[in-house]
Amino acid sequence: METVEMNSVSLKRPRSEDDVATADEIKRQKILEKSKAENDSGQSIETVTERPKDTKSEIIPNEESEEQEEEELEDSDEDGDPESFADMMKHGLTESDVGITKFVSSHKGFSGILKERYSDFVVHEIGKDGRVSHLDDFSVPVDDEDPSEETFTVLSDEDKQRLEELQLFKNKETSVAIEVIEDTKEKRTIIHQAVKSLFPGLETKTEDRDGKKYIIAYHAAGKKALANPRKHSWPKSRGSYCHFVLYKENKDTMDAINVLSKFLRVKPNIFSYMGTKDKRAITVQEIAVLRITAQRLAHLNKCLMNFKLGNFSYKNHPLKLGELQGNHFTVVLRNITGTDEQIEQAMHSLREIGFINYYGMQRFGTTAVPTYQIGRAILQNNWNEVMDLILKPRPGAEKGYLVKCREEWAKTKDPAAALKKLPVKRCVEGQLLRGLLKYGMKNIISAFGIIPRNNRLMYIHSYQSYVWNNMVSKRIEEYGLRAVPGDLILKGATAVHIEEGDVDNYTIHDVVMPLPGFDVIYPKHKIGEAYKEMLVADNLDINNMRHKIRDYSLSGAYRKIIIRPQNVNWEVVAYDDPKIPLFTTDLDKLEGKPLPVLPTDGKFRALKMEFSLPPSTYATMAIREVLKMDTSIKNQTQLNTTWLR
Repeated sequence: METVEMNSVSLKRPRSEDDVATADEIKRQKILEKSKAENDSGQSIETVTERPKDTKSEIIPNEESEEQEEEELEDSDEDGDPESFADMMKHGLTESDVGITKFVSSHKGFSGILKERYSDFVVHEIGKDGRVSHLDDFSVPVDDEDPSEETFTVLSDEDKQRLEELQLFKNKETSVAIEVIEDTKEKRTIIHQAVKSLFPGLETKTEDRDGKKYIIAYHAAGKKALANPRKHSWPKSRGSYCHFVLYKENKDTMDAINVLSKFLRVKPNIFSYMGTKDKRAITVQEIAVLRITAQRLAHLNKCLMNFKLGNFSYKNHPLKLGELQGNHFTVVLRNITGTDEQIEQAMHSLREIGFINYYGMQRFGTTAVPTYQIGRAILQNNWNEVMDLILKPRPGAEKGYLVKCREEWAKTKDPAAALKKLPVKRCVEGQLLRGLLKYGMKNIISAFGIIPRNNRLMYIHSYQSYVWNNMVSKRIEEYGLRAVPGDLILKGATAVHIEEGDVDNYTIHDVVMPLPGFDVIYPKHKIGEAYKEMLVADNLDINNMRHKIRDYSLSGAYRKIIIRPQNVNWEVVAYDDPKIPLFTTDLDKLEGKPLPVLPTDGKFRALKMEFSLPPSTYATMAIREVLKMDTSIKNQTQLNTTWLR
C-alpha cells in the first residue's frame, strides 16, 4: 500500500482564512431552500434515499476525468507550524457542497477501501467499434524497410547527446562528425540509418578526413525539419500513423506522452488519443503517432518503467478525442464491511437501476476555493473577483511556496513580488501573475488569457456542472425515479418535452437535463423554474448566456440523469495480505504470472467488480452508489490516518 505519512507532507495554513461563502452564495441558498419548503407535490419517493448520516467509508476518489490536471509541482520543505493533512482538508469540499446529495438504491451502505493499491483500479478503453483495448501482443509488424536492430545500439551515448543538441539547435554547431571505427559499407549504412531514424530532421553524408571515414550529420531543412518528420524516409505503402496499445501504471496520459516524446526525441503533438486516463490506476488505451516505426516504439519497452507498448499496426488516420465508446473498469474494494446480502442488493441495483450521473468531485477542485466559483465570476464578467479567487490566501492544504506567493499578493498586490515566491511558474497562479505583469492590473481579461484555453474553460464548465448536480438532486427529490410530463428526452440530437399522453412510453433512463447555455431548453415543470432561480441568485440571466468574450459563451448541452452500467459483474473474495493483487493484468498474462492462491477464509474480504461506462461519466459516482459514501477528499481524510495517493 503506497502511502504518505501526514507528517512527511510540508503544508502550511495561510494567515488569512477568509470565509469563501459570498453574499451571492447565501442568497442562492435561501432561494433554493424557499423553493424546497414550497414543495407540494405530495409524491412519495420510495427508492430514493437521503445520505446515511452515521455510516463510514474509506473510498478515495481518483478516476476518469474529462479535464487534464495541472503538472505536479515538487513539494516544498518550507518551515512552519505542522498541521495534519486531515486538519488541513477540513476546508475542502464535501459532496453536498457541489449538489451531490441523492442515491437511487434502497440498500444499507457499507465501507470499503478504494485504491489501497493503484493496481486495484484498472481501466480498459472501449473504441468506437466497441472493441475493448487489451495489451496482448508485443510482436512488431514485419517490414523490409525497417532498419536492423543494430541501428539502436550503434551510436554511443556521447554521439546521441551531440546529435540531440544538434537536432534541437541547442548549440552553435552546424554539424556533428561521427568517426567510423570499423570502416565497412555495412557499418556506414547502419550509422546513416541510425541518425536519420532516431533524430528526425537530420541528414547525413560520408566524408574522408585525414585518411579516416566520418559520417557527418547536419540539418536538412532548418528548424521546420523537427516539426515535420521527413516524408521521403517513410514508405508510401505503409500507413502514416503507427497505432499501438499503451499499458501504463501510475501515470496520467499526458505524462506518458511527454515521456515517450522525450525518449523518441520528437514533439508531443505528433501523438493522438481518444481520451485521457487516470493517474493512480493501471490503464490500457490506444495511441497513434505520426511516422514513428513500430520497431522504434517496441525498443522503448526495454528502457521505460511503468509503461509497455504493443499491438502495433499502421493506419492512415490519427485518433480523435471523444471517438471512444467508453471505458471498462475493473475495481477492487478492499476490507469491505457489508454483509453478503447488502453486497448483492447493492450490485443488483447498480446493474438494474444504475446511479445518478453526477459530475464527480475532481470536477470542482480540492481547495477552499472551488473551481465553480471562479467560473461563476467569469460568467458574471467580474474580473477582479476572478483574480482575487485565484490569487488570494486560502485555508487548507497547499504547497509552501503557493502559501507564500498568496501572502505576498495579499500584502503588496505586486505581481512581480508574488511571482518571485514561485519556484515553478507553470501553475495557474504563476501564469496569471505573469499576465498581470505583462498587461497590467487594469487589463485582467488579457492577463487571464495567458492561462491555456482548456484550463480557462475548465472553470466555466465546472460552474455548469455545479448547477447540473444541484438541479438533478432537486429533480430526483421532486419526482423520484420515473419520467414525468415536462421532463426532457432526446430524439436524435434534439431535446423535446415529454407530453402528458406520452409519459408511459419513457423511463427515467430516457430523461436528460440541460447544462445551462444559450442553445438548450429547460424542463416544463418546477425544475425549469429552479434553474432560473439558481442563476438569478448567482446574478446571471438564464436567457442570456452569451458572453462578450466568445470563448466564455455557453451553448449548453444535455446529459442523462441516470446511467445504467453495462457488463456488470462482481465477486467477493477473502485475502490475508493487503499487498497481493487480487486479479491478473494484461501484463501479468503476457509474462505468464499466475494469480496468487487466495485463502477460503481470509482475515479480510474484498469486492471485485467490473462494469462499462460511456464517456464523460465518473466511476467514483458508480462506486459511491454501491457504498453509499461521500467520495470527497475532505470526508475521506477525516476517516483515514494516512493519505492514499
